Amino acid sequence: MDRPIYLDHQATTPLDPRVLDAMLPWLRDDFGNPANRSHAWGRRAWAAVEDAREQVAAALGARASEIVFTSGATESNAIALQGLARTRPGSHLVTTAIEHRSVLDTCRRLAREGWALTVLPVDRHGRADPQALVAALRPDTLLVSVMAANNEIGTLQPLAEVAAATHAAGALLHVDATQAIGRMPLDVQALGIDALSMSAHKIHGPKGCGALFLRRRPRRVEPQPLMEGGGQEGGLRPGTLNVPGIVGLGSACTIAVAEREAESARVRALRDRLWARLAAGIDGLVLHGHPTLRLPGNLHLGIPDVEADALLLALEGVAASAAAACASGSTRPSHVLEAIGAAAPDTVRAALRLGLGRFNTEPETDAAADAIVRAVGRLRGAR
Repeated sequence: MDRPIYLDHQATTPLDPRVLDAMLPWLRDDFGNPANRSHAWGRRAWAAVEDAREQVAAALGARASEIVFTSGATESNAIALQGLARTRPGSHLVTTAIEHRSVLDTCRRLAREGWALTVLPVDRHGRADPQALVAALRPDTLLVSVMAANNEIGTLQPLAEVAAATHAAGALLHVDATQAIGRMPLDVQALGIDALSMSAHKIHGPKGCGALFLRRRPRRVEPQPLMEGGGQEGGLRPGTLNVPGIVGLGSACTIAVAEREAESARVRALRDRLWARLAAGIDGLVLHGHPTLRLPGNLHLGIPDVEADALLLALEGVAASAAAACASGSTRPSHVLEAIGAAAPDTVRAALRLGLGRFNTEPETDAAADAIVRAVGRLRGAR
């Protein structure tokens, strides 16, 4: 392999050169603070932020007035969950067992502080059952939080059915769409989403920037702010705005949505090719997650008789993951694998996540597959 092969796009994505080009003027020359429009630098910065707000809104099928800029999806999740929960103390919250830790841990903290919480199970593929949601909803249910696509096993959730059930009960729907933007159709109006979280670095944008969609019509969604100290973003997220990051997020959104259909088809074909070569070369290979309703570039594998950490060390030149990036280094088994019934010790140790993306090619995908097959053979032979 002439260069390292990056197969960890659920952890983060490389910055698209077009996004970098859009950001550079705001890193180099146009350094103004958009909160101060008394001079040209500030006015230009303000205009750039508002242009990016329009870009993000267009990518989601939203209005620009419904977009709040944040530091990333984790902060967006916190504002949505904690901020909305505080509008009705002691109310009922619903989420699923495979949400990102930034959702699950926040919900569990709220439960310790007096809110009621229901954590819905998922099936063996990681899909939530809308009928189980209907059964869990109560008159005091305030908020349902369901991710669009799982960051470990790639499974897509039935958002339209979840939204219908949620709204029939008079509750609000929050969606963590961090993995979904640019990888699946996503329209907040068509789906009936009330709040949505996203992050730039998952769509070939910069780290440290994200957004939160909050519906304004017909039902206004108004979380309480978690911080005080400034009027930025309608007072919901005070602090000087990250203009280069916001410009990068807007550019990344525009590219991701414009190229979604063609790029998803291309990446899906690469993923299927990778899966076919791995399945042909590795006995007993297991695919975690839904076989078809999954992110186009995601493979989450169980490799019997091989420890994934040892495999990653043996794979010089291939970047992959033995766990979700936010859980790497933890001794706890993946809560996602636990939820789908795949958390036996041997299964967890053998779990490998591969994520293909925009800049992967067919030759390097084949090279990665061959390298993984060879490494598994060596490790099995050494047992």
